[in-house]
Amino acid sequence: MPRPVTPLIAVDIIIELLDHAGYIVLIERRNPPLGWALPGGFVDVGETLERAAQREALEETGLRVKLKALLGCYSDPARDARGHTVSAVYVAEARGEPRAGDDAAKAAAFDPLQPPKLAFDHGLILSDYRRFRETGMSAPPRHG
Repeated sequence: MPRPVTPLIAVDIIIELLDHAGYIVLIERRNPPLGWALPGGFVDVGETLERAAQREALEETGLRVKLKALLGCYSDPARDARGHTVSAVYVAEARGEPRAGDDAAKAAAFDPLQPPKLAFDHGLILSDYRRFRETGMSAPPRHG
């Protein structure tokens, strides 16, 4: 039986900065598609989603994160112009100042109510995050 062709698997992380109450970390992407985004990236073979989230956070922001919750999974085939990518999005917390690294040209703290223009579907993800903060409810299912 041939191996199935499936979407790529990624993680994105909403990092709440404990030293900047209410603020989250965004990165400005070094590689296309350019723009501001949540830290994140592809899951390596043999790696759990949770470990990938911690690794990507450290590589792109210099922050060691504690994962708090799974916000949701985002799977719209059009969410990434590079190809069909499914992302598990975690809410995490960290202390310290973000420092850009790896695929990030910049890393900075932002008020999640007033983010810059975001790449991918990260505006939708932040909308779900604001709902999560208000209600404790994870991202709603979306039917394509």
